[in-house]
Amino acid sequence: MVKPSIPKGTRDFGPAVVRKRNYILQTIRNTFEMFGFQPLETPAMENLTTLNGKYGEEGDKLIFKILDNGEILGRAQQAKDSRELATLLCEKALKYDLTIPFARYVVMNQHELTFPFKRYQVQPVWRGDRPARGRYREFYQCDADVVGSTSLINEVELLKIYDTVFTQLKLDGYALRVNNRKILGGLAELVNRPDLLTDITISIDKLDKIGMDGVRKELSDRGLNADEIQIVENFISIDGSNDEKLSRLKEVLKNSPMGLKGIEELEFVLNNQLTTYASTPLIDLTLARGLNYYTGIIIEARAPEVVKIGSIGGGGRYDDLTGLFGLPGLSGVGISFGVDRIYDVLEEMQLFPTTAQQSTKVIFLYTGDENIKLAYQHITALRARGIAAELYHENAKMDKQMKYANKREIPYVAIIGDSEIQEQVVSVKNMVTGEQVKLSASDLATFDFK
Repeated sequence: MVKPSIPKGTRDFGPAVVRKRNYILQTIRNTFEMFGFQPLETPAMENLTTLNGKYGEEGDKLIFKILDNGEILGRAQQAKDSRELATLLCEKALKYDLTIPFARYVVMNQHELTFPFKRYQVQPVWRGDRPARGRYREFYQCDADVVGSTSLINEVELLKIYDTVFTQLKLDGYALRVNNRKILGGLAELVNRPDLLTDITISIDKLDKIGMDGVRKELSDRGLNADEIQIVENFISIDGSNDEKLSRLKEVLKNSPMGLKGIEELEFVLNNQLTTYASTPLIDLTLARGLNYYTGIIIEARAPEVVKIGSIGGGGRYDDLTGLFGLPGLSGVGISFGVDRIYDVLEEMQLFPTTAQQSTKVIFLYTGDENIKLAYQHITALRARGIAAELYHENAKMDKQMKYANKREIPYVAIIGDSEIQEQVVSVKNMVTGEQVKLSASDLATFDFK
């Protein structure tokens, strides 16, 4: 007999968990819709050529490849190494994120779309990561992107989407961090190593995980000398308020047109006075998000510090993304919510409302075959009002039925026994307070099942 199991880094979700996840997803979807974004879905798998080379050296290693059908042994024998083996045997892969498939979709449908095109997408993605707390191999992303516009107002709107969602989820203490890829490009110019921009950003993006000593070692391994490493360390150590950091950056990057352009973009996004935030976005010069396609503003949302999870969302601008698929000059910017991590944060902080854990509002107890028809009439009327109601499934002792309602956390129990039939009422018990009332049919039809 095979023992039932699931792959590492994946999870089953029972009813209670699914309802809580739906609470998060619906909050995000409603916000996306409120800001004018349209829904989109793409296939679970993409051609491997669509994904390869889009996520940097580290990301490409985590793509889940799908083994081709048919005869593969002959092809396998032709491979010189593991990389070539994967190319020979795998033409498709599970999607690593939602952004690259979105870019592919835009290019394929460019003549049918109205630009700027604002889309949101809520789907699972897969990464061959090492499973850990808050890190899974199959997880959901919720993305919002605007493509076909260079306006920095889009960045402001996306930051406001984060702020709106986290405020509605009552996630006090969350943080928004911002940087600009052009500023990091200015840093690479400052050390006279623009060719190592990607290597530098990948290294400093790991600061939280490996510390400054680890970053120094990585930079050294990637080809920087001691003086260049010191310049990088001094740069990412610039502190103070947003305005103080911007002022200092203008001095440090005064000879870098690229760096100054990045500073100008950050200034607009942070000081435009278009909106306010529950948590003001802060400049973080260590924020690099080592993905090759970012070209402008970089954004990261972090969980409250009391929960040691870290990032719960991120994004940025990618001026060249659709150019990867033959459509140059179409700028885009987007953000992503890490739903699985947000769930873990809300669970640990006990922020899920009771209503997010309930489905059925009222259950009618089984009090005899002769009373089922009347009970079902009431159930049908309540469902027509949009109130979730059900009937206990079989004749059983009253105590068993009440325990069932308690385990299901159903807030109200309705009883139509012999005495209720005689009085032409329905007894309704609040399972939280213990209060019980008798309602006529008309009163039941308007009763507030909170």
